[in-house]
Amino acid sequence: MASALAELVPWGGLRRGSTVSVSGSTSLLLAFLAEATTRGSWAAVVGMPELGVLAARELGVAVHRLALIPRPGAELPQVTAALLDGIDLVVVPADGAVGTRDPNLARRLSARARNRGAVLLTAGSWPGTEVELRCAAANWSGVDDGYGYLAQREILVEATGRRGAARTKRVPLLLPGPDGTIARAEPAGTQPLREVRAG
Repeated sequence: MASALAELVPWGGLRRGSTVSVSGSTSLLLAFLAEATTRGSWAAVVGMPELGVLAARELGVAVHRLALIPRPGAELPQVTAALLDGIDLVVVPADGAVGTRDPNLARRLSARARNRGAVLLTAGSWPGTEVELRCAAANWSGVDDGYGYLAQREILVEATGRRGAARTKRVPLLLPGPDGTIARAEPAGTQPLREVRAG
């Protein structure tokens, strides 16, 4: 896993059998999928019709290893459970039929991920998650004096959880970074100097 992401989880990467929730940034969720799919894992996204395949590809997701089930309807819990049986990472929205509206069902799906050795990633807060990542702030850069292009976004990610993730950790990230993927943001004052000529 990229070092910028490895800092966020106590295991240095996504651990099989774990449930990790990501709130406030679809890009951060896709960054986790990018790391996993480019290393040979398969992923599925259930019940998120707004997720863009082009955006996923631009953030590095190996889309040929990504299954999309955008509108499973009332079958979302059953579809998610079936995918956890055979897919390495399964992403579900936390505010739908399997999320915080039915905490018992959410816990059963987390238990299934644990038993099958899959990773359950949730878009939003999830009952009983091992690690919860919340994007606290976002600053865009790249537009100078009202013109130009947005170049990068700095977010502050707060990681909390249970057991090894009990201590709150805050990590500043660039999403996208200079190369288009995720990178750790440098603290203010440590940017490299550049030559500026008068005239």
